[in-house]
Amino acid sequence: MAKEVKTNAMRILDKNKINYELNTYECDEFVDGKSIADMLGQDYDMTFKTLVTVGKSKQYYVFAIPIVEELDMKQAAKIVGEKNIEMLHVKDINKVTGYIRGGCTPIGMKKLYPTVIHESAKQHEKIIVSGGRLGAQIFIAPDDLVSVVNGKYADIIVHR
Repeated sequence: MAKEVKTNAMRILDKNKINYELNTYECDEFVDGKSIADMLGQDYDMTFKTLVTVGKSKQYYVFAIPIVEELDMKQAAKIVGEKNIEMLHVKDINKVTGYIRGGCTPIGMKKLYPTVIHESAKQHEKIIVSGGRLGAQIFIAPDDLVSVVNGKYADIIVHR
């Protein structure tokens, strides 16, 4: 059996002795999180996508929200103390985070950017985030995620 290739996220969790489960699946190219959750039979509410934004100050911010939700840009900017923020352009994801689109996780980016996890994560024993590459997921306790990324919880989604 081939040895699992660890991503930066996995190495950081191992180094910090944080429990997590790794789930791998076949995936050769970017597929949205909802399609992956459907394919794997996973709950949308506990499956989180990682969004990277940039503020007017040129500072980067990381937000993790349930895959079917939309980031409330005004609320997110307010939470991080910016006048406004915008999504990081796809072509800049690797340069800023070290990860690729579809494999971006809040854990182990090139730098530790201010990170906000949607407060609904607290309702779950474990949430699912990307494992740091296509075809890899990390199941992790929300408080462990917040701790390892030095993040915080907040209400950062659009309410319809």
